[in-house]
Amino acid sequence: MASSPIRTAVAGFGLSGSVFHAPFIDAHPAYRLSMISTSDPGRQAQARTRYPQATVVQTPQDILDAAGHLDLIVLGTPPATHFPLAKAALEAGLDVVVDKPFTVRSAEGEELIDLARTAGRVLTVYQNRRWDGDALTVRKLLDAGTLGSVTRFEVGMERWAPEISKAWKAGATAEDGGGVLFDLGTHVLDLAVQFFGPARVDYAEITARRPQERADDDVFLVLRHESGVVTHVTLNLNSHLHGPRFRILGTDGGFVKFGTDPQEPFLLGGGLPTDADYGVEDSAKHGTLEVNGKRTPVPTERGAYPEFYRLLAEKIDDGGAASVLPPPVDPAGSVEVLKLIEQAREMAV
Repeated sequence: MASSPIRTAVAGFGLSGSVFHAPFIDAHPAYRLSMISTSDPGRQAQARTRYPQATVVQTPQDILDAAGHLDLIVLGTPPATHFPLAKAALEAGLDVVVDKPFTVRSAEGEELIDLARTAGRVLTVYQNRRWDGDALTVRKLLDAGTLGSVTRFEVGMERWAPEISKAWKAGATAEDGGGVLFDLGTHVLDLAVQFFGPARVDYAEITARRPQERADDDVFLVLRHESGVVTHVTLNLNSHLHGPRFRILGTDGGFVKFGTDPQEPFLLGGGLPTDADYGVEDSAKHGTLEVNGKRTPVPTERGAYPEFYRLLAEKIDDGGAASVLPPPVDPAGSVEVLKLIEQAREMAV
């Protein structure tokens, strides 16, 4: 670990900044949470109470103005701001974490990757669902060859959310990065590519069902991977009855898992990533493996969102962009996800 902490700013203190970033940065000794931006008075008060060592400012521009006193910025702002803010941060000499979706257009993501390479800065994307306990469980099953050759991967994220909770989401179109495909879709598409490799979109249904929805809230996609696996993606914010989170069929067995990872609700309930029971799922929610007609429960791996910031600290402390260590998430992979979204929108029925 470097002798000096990584001076870190979090831009945005909504769900992203307050739940998915600030707790992990504050808990890791390699970082110092130095600055938080939010224009909301209630969130400002919350930030000052939770992180008294951090300077709370109004806007991301206030953070950029202080770039000379910082090392890293984390962008937890609406998607349409990701490209201009990340570009400005890289040009200001900061390493950058961008929450998903990386950018709204794949070409913007490619431009940021080129800029980071030229500037010699670390650029990564917060694809935290790679460290969901159920995703880690799937990874373990695949690595062990338990299912044999996988033929079909079904992945879904469904919720009952008849009202749009965030003001920016209510006004956002797909051109602004709004909608469930950019939101939850970037998670499941990232997992599909991580598990089974490059893919193309074979079929797409993209629908807006809620009267106030300006983008999309009901999506079904079919991907065909170069490996031969077929992926079915289901995203729905109008679901009273949720389907499986994962269903995987292989030549030697099948696996099904319902429910959602417990890390987000644990943090929302006031828990900390340093708590002993952080990331541990109730055994009643474990997945099921079926082989030759016999079903057995599969314990869910412990969720591990802290891994993202541990890996990032190693990368930065080892020399940053010059280090041979990979970033926790290669932004090139996030660009491939954006290209799949673009393919899906072009062919949607």
